[in-house]
Amino acid sequence: MWKKGIASVVAGGILVFTGLMATKVRPYLQNFNQEINFLTTKPKAILGHDDFFWAFYTHITSSTWVMALGVLQFMPWLFRKKHLHRWLGKVYALSILALAAPSGLVLAWYANGGLPAQVGFAMQCLVWWFSTYWAWQRAMEKNWLQHLNMMILSYAVTLAAMSLRLESYLLFYFFHTKPIETYLTVTWLSWVGNIFVAYLLIISKLPRYILALYGFNQSIRP
Repeated sequence: MWKKGIASVVAGGILVFTGLMATKVRPYLQNFNQEINFLTTKPKAILGHDDFFWAFYTHITSSTWVMALGVLQFMPWLFRKKHLHRWLGKVYALSILALAAPSGLVLAWYANGGLPAQVGFAMQCLVWWFSTYWAWQRAMEKNWLQHLNMMILSYAVTLAAMSLRLESYLLFYFFHTKPIETYLTVTWLSWVGNIFVAYLLIISKLPRYILALYGFNQSIRP
């Protein structure tokens, strides 16, 4: 029972954060204003690149609904509704494979902070893309255990957007790091740290527990 309680609190927190993210995205979409918030950190030359322009708006919109869809996929009530779970899972996966990860890879090329940040964001997008693709493949094979393992990994990278902001706040206000130090640290820590947590969840056999709890135990393959 306590596990379900913790899961509900975490899911609720993610949904609240997703809602806040949506409010942050909205101003960018109003007349496609390029003189607000994050875009003010970019030189005019970069803002004039069509690939940056389309990648930015594709990424901020698709990443928002991907974050919401991902947490819903782990909800017990949706887990039991297999057709809805499957349909939303396809939307989640295709949104990452075709929109969020590729657009993020383009943005990585233009990342502030030079090569360390560019490599960090590019690696994040590649891990995101491949973990989601492998999750899709395992589902096609009806290998539910490995599918869930890969989905946990995929969603851990999805949540890097949330980790990046939380970690930036903690580093800047509690550890008093300089802005560039904060930025370069969270560029890597936000997704590598999440992957480490995902790995701990996977080796704890939580995925087997979840599958058995919702009647997928006969479908687990070693």
